Amino acid sequence: MSIFELHGSGKGIKEISRELGVSRNTVRKYLRVREVPERKPAPKRPSLLDPYKEKVLELVGKGVLNCVVILREIRQLGYPGGISILKEFVHPFRALRQPEAVMRYETGPGEQAQADWGEVKYIENGRKKRLYFLVLTLGYSRDMYVEFTTRSDTTSLIKCLIHGFEHFGGVPQKVLFDRMKTVVLDVDSQKNPIWNPQFLDFALTFGFIPELCHAYRAQTKGKVESGVKYVKRNFWPERKFRDLLDLNGQALTWCAEVGRRVHGTTNERPVDRFKEEKLNSLPRPDTLVRYLTEMRKVARDGFVSFNKSYYGVPWQLARKEVAVVDLGFSVEVRYQDKRVALFEKARTPGTRQSVEGQYSGIPMSAPVPRREPLGIRVQEPVVETRPLSVYAAVAGGDGR
Repeated sequence: MSIFELHGSGKGIKEISRELGVSRNTVRKYLRVREVPERKPAPKRPSLLDPYKEKVLELVGKGVLNCVVILREIRQLGYPGGISILKEFVHPFRALRQPEAVMRYETGPGEQAQADWGEVKYIENGRKKRLYFLVLTLGYSRDMYVEFTTRSDTTSLIKCLIHGFEHFGGVPQKVLFDRMKTVVLDVDSQKNPIWNPQFLDFALTFGFIPELCHAYRAQTKGKVESGVKYVKRNFWPERKFRDLLDLNGQALTWCAEVGRRVHGTTNERPVDRFKEEKLNSLPRPDTLVRYLTEMRKVARDGFVSFNKSYYGVPWQLARKEVAVVDLGFSVEVRYQDKRVALFEKARTPGTRQSVEGQYSGIPMSAPVPRREPLGIRVQEPVVETRPLSVYAAVAGGDGR
């Protein structure tokens, strides 16, 4: 029997000590512990997160489980705390994922970049709309470039890649792509890629080797696929923007912030490793312009249409063909290889921007009077008058 059972049966400390062969002090110690009243838990202190839990639950209900994103949102509401208690609160809502074991492929400085399209949706005037974005990630440093577009065709891909190369200040030796039609049309009987001619011309001109990830082995381009997910989970949730220009400005700022964080795989900051990248030089400016240019005809009013907006040029160019160069955040109009106008890219479709002196010196001729519409009376044809006998002979087939 135990000390507590013997004591409960009415036996004293001396008897219990003798019966169990333990000292009296030991018996007293055990009985003293049992007699200590159970401590009541201290009242729970209010958490700094309490006033913001409703907002957190709202975001979780929308599928936002990334605590960095949630922290950004509630700090805008005044949350003064850190991320630890937020992670503790959100943890039960996270779905458990079984990680797949794959071998990671690492590349040397300047050796490779990876590119892929992502797709997101947003609400405008109560309607759900779609945007595309390109993620270009340098394999060695993990430095990123992100650009949003309204299209995902070959021309848009080339423009985004050029803007990305300009952002990095050079071109990697290779660029790895998914099997997208904008890059590869098909494979031949030997399983060799049949490249999109427009894209292949661009790759050869810029001096990089295009490569494709192995079919059904997306982990061969895991850096950029994780980049697409990273944009969707960290940048996009609850993102507010005025227009595409504003959104791409925010994306560049965000990329710079990400570059200053320690990367989970390299344990270094991308901005520090980027200094070791060995990128090839960009082509000459005239080569860049060629791939960023679209030809447009100037309307009679002296405006040229580009991406659903209108840019003015000198009136002398009306009805002539000009080159419109997409420089990312600005638009340049050229005529016969000379710049005639430079604009900030329009933020809203339908915007009209005039160039200084657009109509200067235009001749103010008198209006041409409108002519009264007139009808035309058709005269009957003049024919020779012949005797009836001639017609009778023709009708009867008489050849005399």
